[in-house]
Amino acid sequence: MLKKTAYFFGIILLFFSTGCTPVNNNLKAVVYETSESGHKLTEISDFATVENTSIIRLYPHKERQTITGFGGSFTEASASLLNALSKKNRDTIIQAYFSEEGANYSLTRTHMNSCDFSLSQYSYAPVAEDMDLEHFTIEEDRADIIPMIKDAMKVSKEGFKIVASPWTASPWMKDNKAWVGGKLLPKYYDTWALFFSKYVSAYQKEGINIWGFTVENEPLGNGNNWESMHYSPDEMTNFVQNYLGPKLALENQNVKILGYDQNREHLKEWVDSMYENEASSKYFDGTAVHWYASTYEVFPEELQYAHHKAPNKYLIQSEACIDSEIPKWKDDAWYWEKEATDWGWDWAQEKDKYLHPKYAPVNRYARDIIGCLNNYVDGWIDWNMVLDTQGGPNWFKNWCLAPVIVDPEKDEIYFTPLYYTLAHFSKYIRPGATVIALENSDKELEVTAAKNLDGSIAVVVFNEGKSKKNFKIQLGTKEKVININPQAIQTIVISSKK
Repeated sequence: MLKKTAYFFGIILLFFSTGCTPVNNNLKAVVYETSESGHKLTEISDFATVENTSIIRLYPHKERQTITGFGGSFTEASASLLNALSKKNRDTIIQAYFSEEGANYSLTRTHMNSCDFSLSQYSYAPVAEDMDLEHFTIEEDRADIIPMIKDAMKVSKEGFKIVASPWTASPWMKDNKAWVGGKLLPKYYDTWALFFSKYVSAYQKEGINIWGFTVENEPLGNGNNWESMHYSPDEMTNFVQNYLGPKLALENQNVKILGYDQNREHLKEWVDSMYENEASSKYFDGTAVHWYASTYEVFPEELQYAHHKAPNKYLIQSEACIDSEIPKWKDDAWYWEKEATDWGWDWAQEKDKYLHPKYAPVNRYARDIIGCLNNYVDGWIDWNMVLDTQGGPNWFKNWCLAPVIVDPEKDEIYFTPLYYTLAHFSKYIRPGATVIALENSDKELEVTAAKNLDGSIAVVVFNEGKSKKNFKIQLGTKEKVININPQAIQTIVISSKK
């Protein structure tokens, strides 16, 4: 008996001396899955216990960036479609996006003046040479965008942030006197800064607070297709440093200013200009980026460079959509297929074709958001929340996908798999959460994790492959075996309660 006891304690001593920790298989977690096989944020709990599973180990005390939020955009296209639906269906969509029971969006965007997803071209400053903007008006927004925002505000329990972006100044302020292309004339820099200030004040009078601006949507242009206005990095830095920043400060308008606002592959040159020194960076609160440079590439080096250049500034993905595609109506399978690709496959130069492989929309969203979170991005905003069966309305006929598609003539609505994909992040990773470190032994699984302010941890796992996967989530001395279906995304919510 003494020999057996000594042997037992010897094994225990060896166990701890090798640095191992006894595992207690009782990690309390709830698992939600969206899959090609038909799950839609479905809670699943029947997991088979298997041997030799991969391991995802969480390190909640190793914190990275703080989350600003997730969401989509209030466009005239989306708002006008909601106006064309029955009150029941309009309310269903607003609830689905902004209620706690729905996706619970926390970070949104809207356009100042018109954009491609407007019904026509317009400006809040329509009168030429109105240097003091005495005729400034947001009348164009009163019928659609403003009511949509207000409806969302009524539903959202915690509220949400709004980033506003101009596609162009009024043509009379530009060197080419056109809606498309051209640059802001220096003599109108003060007027254009005043434009931002007046916009904040006008929306405040409507009971809507604007959280932030991007200085210009796509300052490198869009191929001279729809509303645009060009800046070089130094030109934008000059405008913010000497005009926009001081004007907002003078008016005591505490609104965040985000620079750049275009594709990630050019990010380095922009943050080098914005954050060159204390004077240049003073009024910049962060940087905004888009995803259109590639169907699948996240550009981690560029994102990491931007973060390390200004680690205390925001880094927000401000626009993303599957563009130049007509959505498939009530065909969930299409959103999981690589043939549902975007226009990059067609227009990309031969040397850039490798960046634009045919790639399934769900895969693109899941891969990009996880990749962004793992490379210091703190906010992620989708483009249109609602589009019609054509992928519009859009005055330029630049058709796109949206998470919710509607047929206003038949008063029908369709929540695509993209809606549920986005909700895996927006619903369970809340503002103020911190992205945490993890180890993942299965490189075929894409994983990110964040710790919420209430202590809960949300782990998002994406299985892009065609085979079922098994893994263990380990947190401290506790673990849970989980199975994930082929072509599926899961959010695993680990309770803060012991």
